[in-house]
Amino acid sequence: MIVAVVVTYGPDEGTARLLRALAPQVERIVVVDNGSSDAALAAIDRAIEEAGAQLIALDENTGIAHAQNVGILRAKALGATHVLLSDQDSLPAPDMVARLRDRLEAAPGAGAVGPYIAENKPGGDELVYVDRRWGPRRASADELARPAVDAAFLLASGCLIPMAVLGEVGPMNAKYFIDHVDLEWCLRARKAGYRVVVDTGARLDHSLGDKTVNLPGRAQPVHLHGPIRCYYLARNTIFMMRSGLLPWAWRVGYAVWLAKFVAFHSLLADRRRVRIRELAAGIRDGLLGRGGSR
Repeated sequence: MIVAVVVTYGPDEGTARLLRALAPQVERIVVVDNGSSDAALAAIDRAIEEAGAQLIALDENTGIAHAQNVGILRAKALGATHVLLSDQDSLPAPDMVARLRDRLEAAPGAGAVGPYIAENKPGGDELVYVDRRWGPRRASADELARPAVDAAFLLASGCLIPMAVLGEVGPMNAKYFIDHVDLEWCLRARKAGYRVVVDTGARLDHSLGDKTVNLPGRAQPVHLHGPIRCYYLARNTIFMMRSGLLPWAWRVGYAVWLAKFVAFHSLLADRRRVRIRELAAGIRDGLLGRGGSR
């Protein structure tokens, strides 16, 4: 039995469309809301009822990792054999879950499978990441043309995981709160000997970050998150570099990425003073090992 776990924060009509799209594809849906207002939850009341979903309303924003763990525990109590994770700002194709289930059964050693994710915004890109020398990088067109791709990690949204694998690998790491949660879990799964696989025929539209911008001389768009995400991305990148899960070349690659990230948000982005403050706090807490909420 597949149970979808949808984490929400300030849900809207897009979330309602997601629930309607998931309902015919899975046996049950669990919605875990991270402290949204009653007015925000009212936007999906009807969709929750129509989908026969269960709502778990948390009193505050506990972070996506903790909320996913709450949903996974409820899914287990409902008798789930598999959990499908989903963010609120995603929209699966009508056959996505069936394709993921078939791929999971067909791929030897697969511990999790995910869809081909296309970002649904101007300047968006495919969000499929594969191993490269210096860390995860976007898959090439040739790789995306294959029926399945061994991934470096899977984005949580659209990720199908057997409950038995979650039992072996463990839950999402609540220390991270948000950002790199899916990367950290997938690296633990791979360390345990599992493959993480993208089925390129399973499609999901998804929104990542607040907006994208194009820089001169760079073909790939840059994601511009809000200042608070500067804190979490800086802190959690340091957590990843110190986790023992990354090969040495990936640690070097992430150190370079973090330097570029800090430079861009300190020099070129808007609200630079706020961003610099959040970046400094994130680097400090990453070095001190302080996890959880900001």
